[in-house]
Formats: sequence, C-alpha cells, structure tokens
Amino acid sequence: MWLLYYLLISYVLLCLSLYWLFPKMGIQPSKAWVPGVNFKEWSVAVGHGPYYWLWLFFPIVNIFILAGLSIDLVRSFGKMAFRDSVLAVIYPPASFTLIAKDEKTVWIEPAWKEEHEYLEQLHALRKTNDTAKITRLQQQSRYAKSAGREWVESIIFAVFAAAFLRMFILEAFIIPTPSMEGTLKVGDFLLVSKVHYGIRTPMTVAMLPLLHNTVPGLGCESYFSSPSLPYYRLPKISEIKINDPFVFNWPVGDSVYLGKTRSWAAFQLQNNPGAAQDCRGADLRVRPVDKKDHYIKRCVAMPGDSIQVINRQLYVNGQPAVNPKHLQYWYHLTGGSGAVNLKRLEAMGVNVYDENAQSGNLFLDEEQFQKIKSMSPGIELIPAQLPVSEVFPPGQQGWSFDNYGPVWIPKKGATVELRLDNLNLYNRVISVYEHNKLEVRGQQIFINDAPADHYTFQQNYYWAMGDNRHNSEDSRAWGYVPEDHIVGKPVLIWFSLKNASLRNGINWKRIFKSPNAD
Repeated sequence: MWLLYYLLISYVLLCLSLYWLFPKMGIQPSKAWVPGVNFKEWSVAVGHGPYYWLWLFFPIVNIFILAGLSIDLVRSFGKMAFRDSVLAVIYPPASFTLIAKDEKTVWIEPAWKEEHEYLEQLHALRKTNDTAKITRLQQQSRYAKSAGREWVESIIFAVFAAAFLRMFILEAFIIPTPSMEGTLKVGDFLLVSKVHYGIRTPMTVAMLPLLHNTVPGLGCESYFSSPSLPYYRLPKISEIKINDPFVFNWPVGDSVYLGKTRSWAAFQLQNNPGAAQDCRGADLRVRPVDKKDHYIKRCVAMPGDSIQVINRQLYVNGQPAVNPKHLQYWYHLTGGSGAVNLKRLEAMGVNVYDENAQSGNLFLDEEQFQKIKSMSPGIELIPAQLPVSEVFPPGQQGWSFDNYGPVWIPKKGATVELRLDNLNLYNRVISVYEHNKLEVRGQQIFINDAPADHYTFQQNYYWAMGDNRHNSEDSRAWGYVPEDHIVGKPVLIWFSLKNASLRNGINWKRIFKSPNAD
C-alpha cells in the first residue's frame, strides 16, 4: 500500500512542478493537471511527436521513456551538466522545481530535435575527416561533449542496458552441480529467457547492477532489502510443461548460511555434519524471494497433481511418469579386468570429474549403463541403495529419495482440510509463501488468529526433480516450488567448460545446443 501512496504523491508533485514550469515553455499551466495532456505537451515541447508519450503505458519501457523525456526537458533549459541529467532521472519533480524557481533559467530550444540534428551533422563530417569543420561545429554547439564525458556516458549506458536485459529479458547462468547430468553438465553456460513464463518485475530495487545476491571476492550482499516492491508478473507467452527444465529461486533459501562451497538453509545444518562444518563461523542471512539462490531442475508435476516414487520410478497421478532420456542413477562398478578407464567413460558422456568416479561409483543413464556392461567380461554395475533420509516434509518417517510420497501439489484456488497430522505438508506454504500468521494452540490450528480447519491456496506450486536422481537436492528435500519463485526458461547453451574449468577443456559439441533437447 505504501508503494501506491508513494507513486500517487510523486505524480502530484510532478504535475505541480510542470504547473510551475509550463509558463516558461509557453504552455498554459492548467494543462499540467490534466492526465495525458500534460505528457503530450511535454513530449511535443522537447521535440518528439504528439503520440510519443503513449509509450508510457508500456510496462518496463515506460521507465526509459520517462527518463529520456526528463533529460530532454532539462537540456531544453540549457542544463547540460551530467549532474543535471542524473537528478532529472532520479527524481524529475525536484529537478523541474529547481528550474521553475530559478529566474535566470529560461527556455532555449527543443533539446531532442536539436541534439539529433547536431549528431547527424557530426556523423557526416567525421565521414569526410574534415577536422577543422568538426572542431568548429563542436565549438558552436552546446551539445558537444568532452571525450571523457562521452566515455563515462557510454559505460553507464552499456551497464544500464546490460542490467535491463538481465533483469527483464535474458540472464546468463552456469551449471554449478551435477544434479541435471546427463542433460545439463557442470560448466554449461545457459541463457535463460525471463519472457516465456512472464516477466517478473523486480521486488528488490536497491542493488548493484549485474550481480545477483553477493559481491564476488567480498562475500557481502549486493543489495538492500528495502525498499521493496510487491510481486507482479507480466503475461506469459508459454506455460510450464511436464518435463521442461526451468530456473527458479531456491524455495527454502530465505534464511541461509553462506558456507565455503555453497549456501545452506538453516534447517539443513541440524542433521548434516558436513553442512555444519562448511558453514562454521558464517552468519545467518535473510534474503527476499528474488535474491534467493538460483536452481535449475526439471518440472515433473503440475499444480493439483499427486506424486509418488516407488523403487526409483516416479508416478504422477498413479501413472508411471515419462522419464527423461538421460535419467541417471548411482551404480558401483566392480569386476572386469584392469582399472577403470576414465577417458573411455568420458567419451560415453559419464561425468568422470565427480570425486567418486575413480573409485567406481558412477552416475549413469540407461545407455551408459549398457555400454559399460559390454566393455569387459565380468563387469558388474550394482545399483546403489539409498538409505532412509531426511526428506520433505520435516519429520516424515520411512521415506527416501527412491521410495517417496505420496504428496499432493497445491493448486491456486484449491482447498484442503487442515489437520495436525498433515500440517507439516502445508505450514511453509501458508506461513512463508503466502504470508499468513500460522499457529497451533493446543489441538487447534489458527490462521491470522482465526480457528482454521481448511485452507485455500493463493498461487500455484510445482514439483521439481533433477535428472541425476541419486545426486540431486530437489523437491524431495525441500518441497514445492511456488509460482512467484519462477525465474525463467533455459533456451540455449552458449558455452561449455568441462567440469567448469578451462584447464579441463571446452565441450565444443555442447555449444549452441538447446538445454531442452534430448
């Protein structure tokens, strides 16, 4: 609500500053208070067409249009200094008010039109290489800039454009773990489209450009938690489909310890000595949704589906799921003649850089399994038996990654009965993802201080699993993926390093490959 008040107050102040400024521009001041008319007069005055201001109705684009109009307006009053442009972009009402109240500042000319003409003349003269005319033109024009300022403005524009592209259109990611082997390999560089599933507008607005959540080398956060904006997503151009890889913010990554190797959710330290050791001395960090770590998994079930894993096989709504072509499991290689030939395994696509590979512990898909079986007489590949482990939901007994569920995935608008024996399935959804106050008082459940025996979900949720089913921290470990955590769709592998190291070489065959291909 505070954001709405801020925008309303800023608009009123903008209209007021234009009311004071319009007489200097030869425009009737009352037009400053008429929505649409004020922006039309402003647009025409600085040299744009009468319909240019309509770009302000387009989300995201309107940010750049308003910034450009503001810079053009202050320049039309002769305010050519870099600081003048910066103030006009940061808060136009303040900039316009200062100009309106300065009796020495007068209207000169439509800046955009005149600067455009100057740049065309300069470009034409540079083609002729007539340095004398170039110098004379630069001396006569107020739009001429020093070489240093041109460099500074070019760098700022490049960073701003890259940040805009990264924030709204495409973002680059690198695969850091083998959880999606053999579909996506450690060291694959991906381009992820933020348009396909609907552009998610920024929730965290005060941040360093081109960084996600930490500053490299320093380890400190690259953003401020406030001010923040509410969640909003623009219309999508495609739906998430079963078996699509997708990128999302780690659902349990709101409270994390930043270890030496990775981030760990607070609850993971309770029963994991390795995680506790990795995080020794680390401070607890609380992160907003859009600053949680990025994960990539495969969407294996949709909102409203029921899932279960029986003897490694995933079932969705009681039917065996269609497994990805390169689905992997953990095997122990024994027998055969001689040591394990790692180069030969690598040629088959096996991840030989995994620390367990040299001891014969391999993560293999069905094709790799059959090829290795035929390598040498006496070779055996023994399937690993994963022990019963801590899985989602917390406190669940007798479940493992290979024998898991059943679990129903929440769907927007669906209502479930709430009981003490099923609350652990939904308590994080209700309290964290959908921002309700959830309490248990005796044998009674309370939501927002009201007794509750049912709950209706406010958004959709998805179930994510890695293709490397025995080496993937996924929904089996931490639960559902909320819709507001979805980042985008991977569309291209643009580069690939073996095990994320140039020392190991380049995966030439993976460059420009689709991450969605078999």
